[in-house]
Amino acid sequence: MKVYFAPLEGITGYLFRQTYQEFFGGIDRYFTPFLAPNQSGGLRTREVTDIQPENNRGIVLIPQILTNHAPAFLKTAQWLAELGYAEVNLNLGCPSGTVTAKRKGAGLLGDPELLERFLDEIFTRCPIRISIKTRIGMNRPEEFPDLLALYNRYPVSELIVHPRIGAEAYRGHPHREWFAYAASHTDIPLVYNGDLFRAADIRQFCDAFPDADTIMLGRGLLADPGLLRKWKGEPAPDKQTIAAFHEALVERYRTVLSGDRNLLFHCKEIWAFLAYLFENHEKYAKKIRKAATMDKYRAAVDALFAEQDLREDSAYGK
Repeated sequence: MKVYFAPLEGITGYLFRQTYQEFFGGIDRYFTPFLAPNQSGGLRTREVTDIQPENNRGIVLIPQILTNHAPAFLKTAQWLAELGYAEVNLNLGCPSGTVTAKRKGAGLLGDPELLERFLDEIFTRCPIRISIKTRIGMNRPEEFPDLLALYNRYPVSELIVHPRIGAEAYRGHPHREWFAYAASHTDIPLVYNGDLFRAADIRQFCDAFPDADTIMLGRGLLADPGLLRKWKGEPAPDKQTIAAFHEALVERYRTVLSGDRNLLFHCKEIWAFLAYLFENHEKYAKKIRKAATMDKYRAAVDALFAEQDLREDSAYGK
């Protein structure tokens, strides 16, 4: 079973990827948080920095693009090809309201004519392979058969399916029957993504889909960096390893971020997930969220590590 690390905007940038790989590894492919080119194909400085090959040594990285403008997609893909990338991933899965309102991400699924024109152009002219990360529709799961039939018309290198509709965001449960539908209605290599938070979740998925050979994990790995080890029956990372991972991440952020306010913002983001790995984490997580200085942040984090044990499995998603 191959394992991909899903991108999470604002968290899984190159410093996080470097640190996770150093401490835990086990990932076959990492995906960048989406690159969002403007109409002329321009990218923000932080996006350019995140994708530079020298910042991603030792890992296999797939850049992800979020746009509905074919010329911008193609200009970005050409630049990525010049950097040495052989594949790019098209984001048709982001459910954020600010994204879908612009008919991007999962929002593009709700406009089949625009989607078809867009795919026609990028698959005709793109200099590198294109994989797709998709929801099963924007408003109804029953949109998926037509979407899959459309994807089948193109040389999609891989189809990553998160079997929720865009309108659901992350609410409810994935509609795995539609992943089963995809498995029997396409020859495109498939990847499953969605709500694999604990080792038992992965085992249950593998039992239900014994022919699946690739999964993508995101929130599950943020909530439990040792998830893959637990799934493979290996010893879980101890609290000292989790603490060292956190400290290394903070120090790497410090080297590139100016000012404690910016550093504090980035340090806090991972605790929306990682806190669930600790027993009785609630009051500590609240103090971390409310910390107004790095000293208060560190005091709250140190107290959590000192006073609470790791859970056997993360409580995230329960």
